[in-house]
Amino acid sequence: MSFKASSLLSGEVDNLRKRSVAESTENCCDPEHHLRFTRLQTQPERLCVGPHHPDLSTLATPSPDGSVHHFCQFTPKCLLAISRGAHGNSPPRQGEEGWHDGTSRTTIRVDNEVEAHREANNYKFGFRKWKGNVTEKPIEDRSDIDKELHTDLSIVKHIAPVVTVGNIVYVFLFGWWISLIYLLICPVMFLTILGAPYGKVCLKLAWYVIWPFGKSVQRACHLVNISAMKPTNCEIIPQEHEDKDLVGDKDCAPLLVSSPLPIEIPVPLPLPKKTSKSWCRFSTFLWLLLGYPVLAVVHSLACVLSWLPVFSIPVAKMNSRILTTVLLMAPEDIEIHALDKTDVCETRVVLYCYQAFNLYYYKYTVQGINIFALNLLPLVFMTLIVGYTDREHKFFSAETMFTIAITSIIPLSYYIGMGIACISAQSNFAVGAVVNATFGSITEMTFYITALLRGHRAGTKCYEEIVKSALAGTLFGCILFIPGICMTIGGIKHSEQRFNSRSAGVSSALLFVSIGGVFAPTLFSKTFGNLVCESCSNTLGNATVPFICTDCHYDTTTADQHLILSHIEPLVYTISVLLPASYLIGLIFTLKTHAHIYDIHVSDGHGGQPHGHHVVHWSRWRALAVLIVATVLMASCADLCTVNIEPILSHSSISQYFIGVTVLAMVPELPEIVNGIQFALQNNISLSLEVGSCIAVQVCMIQIPLLVLFNAFYDVGFALVFSDIHLWASIFSVILVNYIFMDGKCDYFQGTALVVVYFIVLAVYFFAPSPRSC
Repeated sequence: MSFKASSLLSGEVDNLRKRSVAESTENCCDPEHHLRFTRLQTQPERLCVGPHHPDLSTLATPSPDGSVHHFCQFTPKCLLAISRGAHGNSPPRQGEEGWHDGTSRTTIRVDNEVEAHREANNYKFGFRKWKGNVTEKPIEDRSDIDKELHTDLSIVKHIAPVVTVGNIVYVFLFGWWISLIYLLICPVMFLTILGAPYGKVCLKLAWYVIWPFGKSVQRACHLVNISAMKPTNCEIIPQEHEDKDLVGDKDCAPLLVSSPLPIEIPVPLPLPKKTSKSWCRFSTFLWLLLGYPVLAVVHSLACVLSWLPVFSIPVAKMNSRILTTVLLMAPEDIEIHALDKTDVCETRVVLYCYQAFNLYYYKYTVQGINIFALNLLPLVFMTLIVGYTDREHKFFSAETMFTIAITSIIPLSYYIGMGIACISAQSNFAVGAVVNATFGSITEMTFYITALLRGHRAGTKCYEEIVKSALAGTLFGCILFIPGICMTIGGIKHSEQRFNSRSAGVSSALLFVSIGGVFAPTLFSKTFGNLVCESCSNTLGNATVPFICTDCHYDTTTADQHLILSHIEPLVYTISVLLPASYLIGLIFTLKTHAHIYDIHVSDGHGGQPHGHHVVHWSRWRALAVLIVATVLMASCADLCTVNIEPILSHSSISQYFIGVTVLAMVPELPEIVNGIQFALQNNISLSLEVGSCIAVQVCMIQIPLLVLFNAFYDVGFALVFSDIHLWASIFSVILVNYIFMDGKCDYFQGTALVVVYFIVLAVYFFAPSPRSC
């Protein structure tokens, strides 16, 4: 009886197994089935539930083992649910009745708890938005493009076409002169007689480096015919979890069985290195004395020249591997093998390169640092060395030094942003909020304070006007340009993008409060200040005819001291207290009492989630050290900017207003602009809009009150009274962007409109006369 039952059970399992495979095959292209599959797949994964909706945490989730035969892949992830607005594209799911009415949510998958915190911080008011990861994935979990970027050119994966434009350009930029050096060293090694084997190597490599593509450098002792080998990594074999009685009948087993854990056959490991006797030969000493030093200089120069443009990094990797590996091998071990299209198996060699340029290298990172920020780091140290040693401008003009110094601020802004993101992702909310509030504005504050100090020592108000222009330029630049360019680029890729209008409304309200508070003293001075005119004349010489006055403006500096001390200064100090208080209220509203408008739910990091597979790029202490060092370097570069900007302000034909609202205002924000564009390209326009709004709110509610506080303790003559052009440009920008944010959706047309308005405002500044103090 038991035998029959077991046979019946085995037969039922086989039938179920066949039916599961048939259903998965028939429904692989069915949209409805795909939707059901997406819903079911979230059940074994870990649902991220927050404290506002405890009812979702009680949902029963089947174990992964119980769903082995129904899913093609099981990848435990941390799910981060975020609102995408009332018109979100993601369909409602079971258990969402408790969510806020009119909003739906989408699920963002992250790999670990640290990344979950980073994503959640992006949606928190007052936190700096950061696109890049703060943890490193294992190489096997990365995309094919990312694996290709981080290869060491020692694996032959596929035979790609080698006759490309980039490879031809390589010949003219690098190949010919490196090959020529080898040809010049070749006879030198032959003349030594004992170094003749290395002369043959130089001849081989001379032909190799002029066109290395599609050729592999291998060790002769381990040389095999690749085309004759059986492919070892050409297919993915699913791992079987069935019992023996389920797989006993091989004839009845289906050809394709869906498996939750596909196993990829690993690449062959590097062969163990054997100690070579070539180091004891006299020819090796001749090579290290006559040939290798020259080639070391040549390949090092080629590495630097090909590394800096970023997109030619494969050439740098190839030269580095030749220098550190190939040239140190025994001459008889070096073999160059030309591959053809029939060599399709994946194997390991000493060196294989098939392309000189790769456009995807803009994504390349080293220890989590983007390659552009890494390549600009030497510019920072060069700026400091040259700037403080060449004060007489014997080698570089003041204009050149100003350009270099302002460019050096860009990578430092990136490092500060990376440090803030790393600390916030690894800390609790209180620490993250403090770090974002302090270091989030450190880039701009260092420049503003150094400029005010420079102007105070020089006894001129021109630097104060430059600081006010930079403040106003940052304000309407973040309100108009950053959202506009993100909407435009994102709208080209995605026809229409939607965002949470309620969260955008909170930012808009705070912008109105900010503008009202910042420009209140300016409106006050226009009401009660003195109207001062530069020149008045009566052309007819008749006292009955009114005077004709030109260049009239309201000036509080010549007003009654009682008016200034009793009314204007107390107003400024009152506003400097109310604005940070409003910022604090915004934090409490968006993060505590009304956090549901963002619909952010992050798990606590337990259960189902892969542990030990991620590596944090920067620890909290390392990130803090980077923040401190970057802040000191930022202050030094800002000081060099203010020192070398004086000739530009004195002799430039361009309005100083324009210099302030463009170069000084927007260059430090370039990393933020890049982050916003990346968010928009991923159809996450909500974060793109929050990037600009967050900076604008911090300018008004944190940076300006800090400048007032600094002036209270160390009087540098900073008065919170702006020119008319700053007043009306900022007010108009806030009104316009608030109108754009009303419907919760955008496209490239609205983005283009914002960008056009921004350039119109810049044109007004360009043709405006310079400030009177300049």
